[in-house]
Amino acid sequence: MATYNKRGYKAPKEKEEKVDNTFIEDQINIDEKDSATAGVFNSLDNTANKAEEWFEKNQKMIFGILGAFALVVVGYLMYQKLVAGPKEDEAANEMFMAQQNFQKALDATGTATDSLFTLALNGSEGKFGFKELADKYSGTDAGNLANYYAGFCYLNLKKNTEAIASLEKFKSDDMELSVLAEGGIGDAYAQQNKYKEALDHYVKASEMHKNDLNTPRFLLKAGQVALVSGNKTDALKYFQQIKDNYDRSPEAQNVDALIGLAQ
Repeated sequence: MATYNKRGYKAPKEKEEKVDNTFIEDQINIDEKDSATAGVFNSLDNTANKAEEWFEKNQKMIFGILGAFALVVVGYLMYQKLVAGPKEDEAANEMFMAQQNFQKALDATGTATDSLFTLALNGSEGKFGFKELADKYSGTDAGNLANYYAGFCYLNLKKNTEAIASLEKFKSDDMELSVLAEGGIGDAYAQQNKYKEALDHYVKASEMHKNDLNTPRFLLKAGQVALVSGNKTDALKYFQQIKDNYDRSPEAQNVDALIGLAQ
């Protein structure tokens, strides 16, 4: 609300207030020993001093550890660049002839098949076969893949023990190849009439990476070895899975007859 001065009225001058600084100074001048905050800072200072002392005493060890770690990293990078990389390239080049013989063996018929698988396995024209490649380039991706090829060469040559040993050495993130390798081990056991072992590997192969191509294939093989070994209950289960879930697959064409045999 607005106020109006009366005519002739003068407002009195405000008195200057003197500030007594004594109280304020007393408040500020707090004894440091009684301050919890100061105590915390003192504690931090002490800790920092101890850390500095420890670092000074152990700096040689610390720098030694850091230096060793740096050498390991540099060594690894140099190995990858100067040793592992060229070795991978060399192995891939050496494998070309063996892969060609393997493909020819798959396309061939009759007695030519065995001779071509043998060439792929043991080498030809001065080039290594998969057997030597797997040994010489062990630890490389190419050497690992050579185990896969060697396993199937052995399998087609009916050398089942060697086939199992090679395929078990093969390890890959490629699920398709891993499934086929697992199924190949099952084939090797089946050729030895070891049906229990074969069944285990067929079932594992059918469950590893389910798709419309490989899953019904290995379910069929699982059902067949279960049926041959007299395990009709399991055989019926595997055949029924094909009928129910993969009815458009080639394996489903004759599955009704197999279901009848298993019942």
